[in-house]
Amino acid sequence: MSPLLPAQPGRPGPAVSEVARQIEAACREHGFFYVTGHGVPPGLLARLEAACTAFFALPERAKMGIAMARGGPAWRGFFPVGAELTSDQPDLKEGLYFGAELAEDDPRVRAGLPLHGRNLFPRQVPEMRAAVLGYIDALTGVGQAVLRGVALSLGLDADYFAAGYTARPTVLFRVFRYPAPPPGEAGWGAGEHTDYGLLTLLAQDANGGLQVRTPAGWIDAPPLAGTFVANIGDMLDRLTGGWYRSTPHRVRNVSGRDRLSFPFFFDPDFTAEIPPLPGWAAVTEAGQPRWDGQNLHAFTGTYGDYLLSKVSKVFPQLRREVLTEEDR
Repeated sequence: MSPLLPAQPGRPGPAVSEVARQIEAACREHGFFYVTGHGVPPGLLARLEAACTAFFALPERAKMGIAMARGGPAWRGFFPVGAELTSDQPDLKEGLYFGAELAEDDPRVRAGLPLHGRNLFPRQVPEMRAAVLGYIDALTGVGQAVLRGVALSLGLDADYFAAGYTARPTVLFRVFRYPAPPPGEAGWGAGEHTDYGLLTLLAQDANGGLQVRTPAGWIDAPPLAGTFVANIGDMLDRLTGGWYRSTPHRVRNVSGRDRLSFPFFFDPDFTAEIPPLPGWAAVTEAGQPRWDGQNLHAFTGTYGDYLLSKVSKVFPQLRREVLTEEDR
C-alpha cells in the first residue's frame, strides 16, 4: 500500500489505481485483505508487545488497578478473562481497551461523549504509555491511507473519508491475550461477529487463530510477518449499500500457547450520521441476509448511537454502571 501513503493530489497514478482495484476485489470477495508496505517500523510493535506481555504477567490484583470500571464513560482499561461477551457468550481472553488520548478540555470530553477521554496505564509497566500512544499515532496514519484506497475503489475522491467521516475519527485500540485453552477443549477465543465501524487493522503474533467465514466455510487468516490484516466493518457495508460486506470472523486459539492480538479500529466521527452513498444504495445483493439477521440499512442515527448499542452488549455491567448513569 506504499503508493497510498503520501496524499495523492489530482488524478491517481497507475500504482495507486492498481492498489484501489485490489482493495475492491478483496472487499467484494471476503471483506479481508493483508496490508503490506505500510511504513510502520517493526520496532514499534515489538516494544508494544513487550510492554503488554509484561502487563499480562502481573498478578490479577495488580492488573485490576486499571480495571475498566475506573475509566468511567471513556471506557478504557483492563478486563479479566470471561468479562467480555461476543454473541452473548463469554470470550476466553483478557484485554486492554485504549483510544485516542484526549485531555479534559477536549470538546468531545467536555460534551460527555462516551468512549472519549484519557487512557489508563499501569504504574508497574511505565513503558506502556509511550508504546501505546506511538502505535495509535502510527496506525491512524495507516488507516487514513487505506481509506484513500477504499475511496478510490468506490469512484470517490481520495480524501473523501479524511475530509469527512474520519476528519475526527473514532479511534479504538485493543490488546487481547488469549490464554492457551485447557487440554481437550476446542480453543474458543472470541465468537462470531462483525466489526462495527469502517476499518480494522490487526497485528497478531505468530500463533494465529483468526478465522473468516466465507461461502465455502471458515478459513484461517494466518499471521504474515510485517503485515496487518485489514477488514471492513458495518459502516462501510452501510455506506456502500452492501456492495462491500462486513464479514463475520472469530478466534480459535488452537496453538497450545498464549496468543496476543492487537486490533485497531478506525471508525467514523462519533457524531456523524452514515447514510448510504448516492448511487450505491441499490446494489445490495438481494436474498443474502446478514449473519445476525440485522438490517444495517434500516438503522438511523449517528455512528455513536450504533457503537454504543453494540458495545453495551459486550460489557453489560459497564452499560448499567456507566452509560445509564451518564444518560440520566
